[in-house]
Amino acid sequence: MLYRLSAGLARVELWCAAFLAVCITALILLNVVTRTAGNALFWVDELAIYAMVWMTFLGASAALHHRSSVSISIISDIVPDRVKRLIRKIVDVVVFAFSLAMLWFCWRWFLPLDITRSGFDIEAFQGQTFNFIYAEPTLTLGLPKYLFWVVMWIFALGATLHSTMHLLSTPAQGTQP
Repeated sequence: MLYRLSAGLARVELWCAAFLAVCITALILLNVVTRTAGNALFWVDELAIYAMVWMTFLGASAALHHRSSVSISIISDIVPDRVKRLIRKIVDVVVFAFSLAMLWFCWRWFLPLDITRSGFDIEAFQGQTFNFIYAEPTLTLGLPKYLFWVVMWIFALGATLHSTMHLLSTPAQGTQP
């Protein structure tokens, strides 16, 4: 069941990353056309950058499920299968620890309990915590930056799910489809 949940999430992440890749292409094309016409839309650059960041984090999370992340395999290529499985489990533990650390850092950064306790009053939250995450706007879009930083939560949750699945799966499961 955990494998199916991880695989389903990875499919959604890849679909969203592909959609964002199309959006980035369209935004860059729009940028070229408007600049050539002498009427540049400056918000397009910023939106394309945020779309690229989201695409990268979603793709990285899906890559964890498929075990297709960039890796150095010089040692694991020459050792016996038993040692390869041990190395894979050690990597799974490291990725799991990293994903838990990401969850912790997101928790400390967004402070969801503190913003809730302040009644979602941003000024009261800032005064209590000296955390200005919810008030900082983007440069050209004028939207709160935390809306774009939510991808860190999505990545951390996805990485935790995928790494948990790999930790709990037998060697036959959780490999490339």
